[in-house]
Amino acid sequence: MITFDASHAHLREEISAYQAKVDACHAALMNKSGKGNDYVGWVEWPHTYDKEEFARIKSCAKRMADMCDVFVVCGIGGSYLGARAAIEMMNGLFSKQKIEVLFIGNTFSSTYIAQMLDYLKDKEVCVNVISKSGTTTETSLAFRLLKQMMEEKYGKEDSAKRIVATTDKARGTLKKIADEEGYETFVIPDDIGGRFSVITPVGLLPIAVAGIDIDEMMTGLKQAYEDMATSDLKKNSAYAYAVSRRILQNMGKDAEMFVTYEPSMSMVAEWWKQLFGESEGKDGKGILPCSATFSTDLHSLGQFIQEGKKVLYETLVLVDQPMTDLTFPSATEDVDGMNYLAGKSIDWVNKMAAQGTLEAHEVTGNVPNLLITIPDMSAKTFGYMCYFFFRACAMTCYLLDINPFNQPGVEVYKKNMFRLLGKNES
Repeated sequence: MITFDASHAHLREEISAYQAKVDACHAALMNKSGKGNDYVGWVEWPHTYDKEEFARIKSCAKRMADMCDVFVVCGIGGSYLGARAAIEMMNGLFSKQKIEVLFIGNTFSSTYIAQMLDYLKDKEVCVNVISKSGTTTETSLAFRLLKQMMEEKYGKEDSAKRIVATTDKARGTLKKIADEEGYETFVIPDDIGGRFSVITPVGLLPIAVAGIDIDEMMTGLKQAYEDMATSDLKKNSAYAYAVSRRILQNMGKDAEMFVTYEPSMSMVAEWWKQLFGESEGKDGKGILPCSATFSTDLHSLGQFIQEGKKVLYETLVLVDQPMTDLTFPSATEDVDGMNYLAGKSIDWVNKMAAQGTLEAHEVTGNVPNLLITIPDMSAKTFGYMCYFFFRACAMTCYLLDINPFNQPGVEVYKKNMFRLLGKNES
């Protein structure tokens, strides 16, 4: 379902030269002997996921959708990015779905939080609070405000029916609150980290509430698992992508720009940035993940990409079939000079822009380009794409000999913040 093309990257090494290293890294991933092996539950998840809980997610999603106009997801990082990426990619930015899905708990901005709470006052609201520990500061702060608003609006008993917690199966602050208040709960698996969690209840519940077929998403996930069971670089496109990233960094390219030509995939880029940035950026190693949406950003970043310092390469994520298309009309008087496009598909125009830009950046600008093509923007494709990037991320990190699944650097800002806030660490 995904094709990978490195022919526009002008790699100075052969991808096949890495086969022995890839074989060893693949074996370490599959037999759970590599770094961070406590967090590789996502590898077999397409087959090991809890089918009973999955059915309960669909039932809960229907119940939530019947009760609310707005479904609020309260979480940060992996607790919201995957769901938001999926919903925007599959439903578009001007969705006709009955339920509006909003996100909070991902910022300390008083303006954002106050405006969100004010917006919710006159809406029928349900909430999904997501946190493994229940002590993530951004999420806990927002949830206290949401919880108080809900209880003032609906009372404690009705609020409990409208709040769902996705958290640890047995322990933690949020689990304790959920049990005491009587919230329905779903489990964040112990062996799957946040940035890999969109395929678990963390992502599946909000995605299902948004009217997306999560059965199809799991079908795509399963197909990707089967397609990527081999370490053969000629057959495993995710591993070929991972090796290409390593080769490009060896060529001095320390930044990767994720490029999409679909505005509704901009949050996919944000999700991808967390996946690779948090997994790979350790021990003074890694590639800086950045992103752009073309052709929009060609009128801002385009100048730097074309003629600026040659520190980056582009990874184009192209879509074969758009969600929808339209035909450009003819005008009797061609005042704007646009009749040369009359009768043409707007998606065709978009694709020609992509083709012309690729040539400009690769040939004239000497900027390497990797091409990843997906068939469409469906639930099945999204599931497949997630697993593709998971496998690629794990492989690229193992090739660097780093742990893809921890994030020790994230704790530094938290310690400083708690000190400044006067939090008692005891």
